Amino acid sequence: MLKLLASLFSTLRGPALVLAMGVLTGCAGLPPRQPDAPPTVAIPAASTTELGRAAVSLDSPPDGLSSMRPLIEASFALDARLELIRRAQASLDVQTYQLGNDKTGRLLLRELRDAARRGVRVRLLLDDFYTAGMDRLLLGLAAEPNAQVRLFNPFVNARDHSSMRWLEFFGDFRRLNHRMHNKLFIADGAMAIAGGRNLADEYFLRSDSANFIDFELLLAGPVVPQSAGIFDTYWNSDVVYPLQRMAGTPLTSDELKAAFDAATSPAFAPPPDPLPATDLLGDLPLGAQLANMGETRWIRAEATATADSPNKALGTMARPQESLAQRFHEMLGAAKSNVVVISPYFIPGDEGMERIRMGRDHGLSITVVTNSLADSDEPLVNINYNRYRVDMLKLGVNLYEVSTQQLKRSGQFRTLLKKARGRLHAKLALVDRQWVLLGSMNLDPRSALLNTEFGVRVRSFELTQALLFAYQLDDMEGVYRVVLKPDGQNVQWIGTGDEHNEVLDSEPDSSMLTRLQLLLFSWFVPTDQL
Repeated sequence: MLKLLASLFSTLRGPALVLAMGVLTGCAGLPPRQPDAPPTVAIPAASTTELGRAAVSLDSPPDGLSSMRPLIEASFALDARLELIRRAQASLDVQTYQLGNDKTGRLLLRELRDAARRGVRVRLLLDDFYTAGMDRLLLGLAAEPNAQVRLFNPFVNARDHSSMRWLEFFGDFRRLNHRMHNKLFIADGAMAIAGGRNLADEYFLRSDSANFIDFELLLAGPVVPQSAGIFDTYWNSDVVYPLQRMAGTPLTSDELKAAFDAATSPAFAPPPDPLPATDLLGDLPLGAQLANMGETRWIRAEATATADSPNKALGTMARPQESLAQRFHEMLGAAKSNVVVISPYFIPGDEGMERIRMGRDHGLSITVVTNSLADSDEPLVNINYNRYRVDMLKLGVNLYEVSTQQLKRSGQFRTLLKKARGRLHAKLALVDRQWVLLGSMNLDPRSALLNTEFGVRVRSFELTQALLFAYQLDDMEGVYRVVLKPDGQNVQWIGTGDEHNEVLDSEPDSSMLTRLQLLLFSWFVPTDQL
């Protein structure tokens, strides 16, 4: 979220900034909580629903394992959500950090509204950081009798304008600096989607400027009720408020519904393009799979869902050792032969460097894939990562940086990205080629200390092999390989994916002025905020 800092300081300067800060910090705080409000909980999967029956057919005979299907391609990931919404008969529980006020966000909102009108109970839980100017749209969904919208750690006074929201952010920094970064989507308590994608155009290759390469799993089996229990913990937590308590409106319910109808019409929320027959792993779209469950084979594996406590936003984690970041590092620490880490934002810190050093001392092969400076949407994070780059290479870490220019040398990505930039957003770790760790957590201080995160741990050689193939992790293309120069003190970048394999001695696709500006700016932003 630090990518928005520049817009704040360019919009508000000097006396205007001081005046606005004084106004906002003098305003009322969060409203008192409703006393003894009864909690609401997930509706369990049932054989009376189509998705419930499909989940049971995947778990026959029951063996304690979960079923899963990788959602690597963005178009198939969006289609899976649309299929689950349209087939849901009992409940939809959706939790996300960002819901875009764009064609994808509005399309999903309209589909959720239609499900609510069919009698499906809809619970939408949003972090409040990116909801500026969306209150009327969200209130239109919440006006449906079967739909509820709640906000995590909400803003109080600055509901409509991003610039004013930043002022409230700094005026109430200790509270608002904690965000809910979780992503989770559950249909009928029977099937779930977990991973890194937010619900906005750029996460489904629908943006004209920049798009993200991401990863999710479609899940069924025991991991789904585990995930639903985590959703309930957040939904009923003390840091979550009903939208209507935070957002006022003079409009009637019917007026809100009419405005919602107009805002989510096909003109503003067009459907996605038709899918190819199969994805790159040869899997059919979800609708075709559900229509032919007897002929569909999903990966079966041990899977466990886990998340930070929502109280992390209060700075009152009862047991910090149970944080998702701590569990993640313990899992990496148990690796015996090799670790592949894919993270768009990577700052190992002193503690992480010590773990890397210990792993290398025990012969562990370590590969890290992250964004290049030019293609990071959080360049300040990249500047801080750069401080550890030489030391990692000296320890023998295999280091790769994703680059738009390199990606577009691949025929697949050249077609998908068109004129847009391509950026890594997947959060993955592959351990000993039999464990996969995935979810919303980045390997940076913000995810470890400030934001709440959700993750799934899977033990599956088959899933690991599918990911190695899909992301070409044994023979990478679309990246720069980062190596030490002969002097052993500086780095250079070697291109991949064509016969030239250019060698660069400076940060690819970025100017000296840009690098200097970012370096100077990084001095004023503490590393633990990144």
